Amino acid sequence: MPKKDVSNKVPIYKLKTTKDIMQHYDKWGDKYDQDMVDWNYTGPKETVSVLKKHTSNKNIKIFDAGCGTGLVGLELKKFGYHNFDGADLSQKLLDLVPEDLYGKLEQIDLNKLIKKKDNYYDAVMCVGTFTFGHVKPPALDEFVRITKNKGLICFTVNEGIYEEYGFDKKIEELKKNKKWNVKEFFKSDYIKSKDVNAWLCLAEVIK
Repeated sequence: MPKKDVSNKVPIYKLKTTKDIMQHYDKWGDKYDQDMVDWNYTGPKETVSVLKKHTSNKNIKIFDAGCGTGLVGLELKKFGYHNFDGADLSQKLLDLVPEDLYGKLEQIDLNKLIKKKDNYYDAVMCVGTFTFGHVKPPALDEFVRITKNKGLICFTVNEGIYEEYGFDKKIEELKKNKKWNVKEFFKSDYIKSKDVNAWLCLAEVIK
């Protein structure tokens, strides 16, 4: 079966540089949430649904990496989770996050070292961030570093970049090196109306 080309499904997928992507988010910001509704973007709902299957503790400390306008945070809150921080590269999107939703919000480039202590979080969520021109596979090493032993990392990878960017190899490398155990891995709906799927993975950290 020929590989599905999703690179032209969403305008931002065509952008290559961080500067261009940030400029796009600055313009897109006020329409972003409505577009996510119109496009039937299910990533946040799907990932939180998977997370809650693996932990019933609503007090865990969660890092929402690439939180955007807070769509994952809203899902977490809906199910009783309340102790979570968020970070994103776009200040425009961070400015649109509902007030008091996150404990701490920071502007962070996830392609660089994350200024968090080792073993700081019980779980990391990363939804919609591993996509065209955005965050690369080495970020998963940082997620493992800042997550506690037996902590959970739940993330999506856009199907269009899964192999091209090397996420397939990074996920296997972390398994081989006994850095994590993959508990769930399947193709999610993601942006159903655009016929764009994502691989959804939940892994338990080993330390």
